[in-house]
Amino acid sequence: MKIGLYFGTFNPIHIGHLIIANQLAEQSDLDQIWLVVTPQSPFKKKQSLLDNYQRLEMVFRATEEYDKLQPSDIEFSLPQPNYTVNTLAHLQEKYPQHEFSLIMGEDNLKSFHKWKNYQVILDNHDIYVYPRISEGTIETQFDGHKRIHHITAPIIELSSTFIRQSIKDGINVKPMLPQTVWQYIDEMNFYK
Repeated sequence: MKIGLYFGTFNPIHIGHLIIANQLAEQSDLDQIWLVVTPQSPFKKKQSLLDNYQRLEMVFRATEEYDKLQPSDIEFSLPQPNYTVNTLAHLQEKYPQHEFSLIMGEDNLKSFHKWKNYQVILDNHDIYVYPRISEGTIETQFDGHKRIHHITAPIIELSSTFIRQSIKDGINVKPMLPQTVWQYIDEMNFYK
C-alpha cells in the first residue's frame, strides 16, 4: 500500500488541511494519507500549542468520515527532537509492507535542502508537493527530479495561527473548521 505522510501540528486541523489531504487521496496514486500529528517539543513549550492527544483527537474527529485519511500518533513515541528521516526509517521498519511518501507544501520544498539527511529521504521516498504562495525559489537540484511530484490542488491561504487568534478575539471561525472539530474546540474552550 502506498501511504502519503502529511505532517503537521494541526493546532487546530482546519478545512485547508482536509482539502489538501483529500485532493491527494483522490487525485494521486497514494492509497491512504496519514495525518501525522507532530508532538510538542519538550524543549519548546509553546503556550498556544495544545496537548498532543487533544490535537490527535481533533485530527481523529476531522478524518472520521474519510476512508482514505487516517490520524497518526507515530511520532509521539519517538525520541525528541525528531527528524523526518528518523520517522520514515521507523515507519519502514514497523510497516515493511507499505511504501511511504512525503507530502509537503511548495514552501517546504524551497528549504528541503536544509533538512537533516534530505538526500536519504529523496533516495528512498517520493515527495508530493502541493502549491503554496511563498517567497524564494526551489533549488535547481529538485527541478524535474523523478521522485518529486507536483500536484494540482487549490491554494489554501488559511492558517491555524489565524484561526487561533480569531477564536481568541471572539470571531466566528466555524466555516474554517470541520464541524466536529469546531464542536470539540468550543466545548473544551480551547484558544480563548
